[in-house]
Amino acid sequence: MTSCNRRAATFAAALALLAGACAQPAMSQSPPSSGAPVEAQIDSGALRGREAGGIKSFKGIPYAAPPVGELRWRAPAAPAAWSGVREADQYGSDCIQNRVSWDKTQSAQPTSEDCLTLNVWAPAAAKKAPVMVWIHGGGFVMGSGSQPIFDGAKLAARDVVVVTFNYRLGRFGFFAHPALTRETAGSATGNFAFMDQVAALEWVKRNIAAFGGDPGNVTIFGESAGGGSVNQLMLAQPARGLFHKAIAQSGGGRDVLPLLSTERAGKPAAEAVGAAFATKAGVKGEDLSALRALSADKLRGKLDLLNQEADTYSGPMIDGVLVASDVAAGFAAGRQAKVPYLVGANSDELGFLPGFLRGPMAAKTLKEIGAGDEIQAAYGSKSALDAQLTSDVTFVEPARHLAAVQAASGAPTWLYSFGYVPEAKRKSQKGAGHATELAFVFGDLAAAGDIDETPADGAAARLVGDYWTAFARTGDPNGGGRPAWPAYARASDQRLAIGNDGAAASKAGTAALDALGAHQDKVAAGR
Repeated sequence: MTSCNRRAATFAAALALLAGACAQPAMSQSPPSSGAPVEAQIDSGALRGREAGGIKSFKGIPYAAPPVGELRWRAPAAPAAWSGVREADQYGSDCIQNRVSWDKTQSAQPTSEDCLTLNVWAPAAAKKAPVMVWIHGGGFVMGSGSQPIFDGAKLAARDVVVVTFNYRLGRFGFFAHPALTRETAGSATGNFAFMDQVAALEWVKRNIAAFGGDPGNVTIFGESAGGGSVNQLMLAQPARGLFHKAIAQSGGGRDVLPLLSTERAGKPAAEAVGAAFATKAGVKGEDLSALRALSADKLRGKLDLLNQEADTYSGPMIDGVLVASDVAAGFAAGRQAKVPYLVGANSDELGFLPGFLRGPMAAKTLKEIGAGDEIQAAYGSKSALDAQLTSDVTFVEPARHLAAVQAASGAPTWLYSFGYVPEAKRKSQKGAGHATELAFVFGDLAAAGDIDETPADGAAARLVGDYWTAFARTGDPNGGGRPAWPAYARASDQRLAIGNDGAAASKAGTAALDALGAHQDKVAAGR
C-alpha cells in the first residue's frame, strides 16, 4: 500500500476484522537454491549462483553497505568488495518489520537492519535482454523482494532479466529530525527508502550486463507502495536515466505528503513527528548519537498495516531534494520522466471489505476529500457509492488521471483494469481485489497460496505476462495476436480491461470517475 495515512487506515479497519480468520502457520527460512553452480563477476566481486531449468538465479547480493551504526539514516553507501567467490544461492535478510499472521505471501527470511540486498533471475543464454526491476509493496512498513510470490524464475523464462530487492521500511526508511536535516546540509534526507531504490537502480546500471541484461532497457514495476514508488521515481532527478519504462500497479497518485519542516493541510511536519518519536524514546534534545544507538526493536515499534503509529511515524515526505512534490503535482508540472508508462488498478481493490464496513468507509472517504452530494449523485445510488468510492478515490481515479497527464506529455501511455477472478473464487468474489494480480504478473499462481489453478487461470496468467514483458521489451504491450490494447489518450479514454472472459479495450471513464477527478483537481488547485 502507499504512503497515505488515510489509505493505510482504510485497509487497517478491514484487515483487523479479518486477521484472526486468515491466520497462517509460521514459516521457516527458505532453503538454498538448487541447481548447477554458475558464476558471475560484478563490480564488488565474484558470485556463485545456481542454474535450473534454463534460468540462472543469484540471491542475496549486497547493493549497498549495511545501513547500521553510523550509517543508519544516511544515504546508502557502496557495498564492500570481497575476495574469492561469494555464494549467492540464498536470500539475504529482510528489512526489519512486524510480520502479521494473516498475510499468506510474506517472506520466511529473518529480519535485520543489514538488509540491502537484491536478487537476479536471468535466462541462461541471455544477451542484452530487457530488464524488469520489481519494487515490492507493503505500505512502506512490510514486505520484501524475497517473498515467494516474487520469485522471478517464471517471469525470466519469458526472456527477460528480473531483479527484486529490499529497501528500508518504517522508521528505518522514513525518518526526519531537525538534527538529521542539519547533518545533511541541503542534501536529501528523510526518505531513505527511496534513496535505497535509487541505489538499487544504480547497481543495475553498473552490473546487470554481467547477467545478460541490457542496462539501456530497464523497466521499473511495482504494486501498491511499490507502484507509488514507481511514480515517485518518475519524478526523482537522481533516478533519471536509470530506467527507460515504468509500470505502476495500484500505486495511487493523489496522496498528500507531509512537508519536511512545516505543517501542511493539517499534517504535522515530518521533523516534528520524528522529534516526537525521539522524545518518546527517551532521547533528549538533538542527540544523533543517542538516536542511532536506539535498539532496532524500539525503532520498529508496532508498525504494520494495522497500526501506522501516526503520531511518531511520518512515512514518505517532501524533503525538497529527492522528493520535491506530491506525485500529481509533479506530473502536472511536467517534471516526470517522459518514458513509456503502463498504469492501472484492479476492478474491486477493496473487495475484501465486509459489506457492513463499506458504507462507513465511503462516508469517511467523502469527508476526507471534502466532497458532497454531487459525488453520490454521480454514482447514481448510495449502494454503488458504498461499493466503489473508496477504491476509486484511492486507486482507480488516480491511475486514470496520471495516464492522462503522461499521455498529454507525448509519452506512450497504457491504462488497464485488472478484473480477473480465479475460477474457484467466482462465487464469493465479484472482482479482483488489491494485489490479486501479482501472481498473474509473475506467472506463479501457486505462490499466492489460495489459488487452485485451472486452465483458464493459467491462460490469464500467460496473457498478463505476455503484455507486461512485451511492454518491457519495446514500450508497447501489443503483439503476438493478443487483443489490441490502445494507447491511452484522454480524448478517446480507452483502457484494457482484463477480465474473466479475456481482455478487451473499453472506455475507462464513468460519470463517477469524472466527478471525482474534477473534485480532486479543484482541491489540488486550491492547495
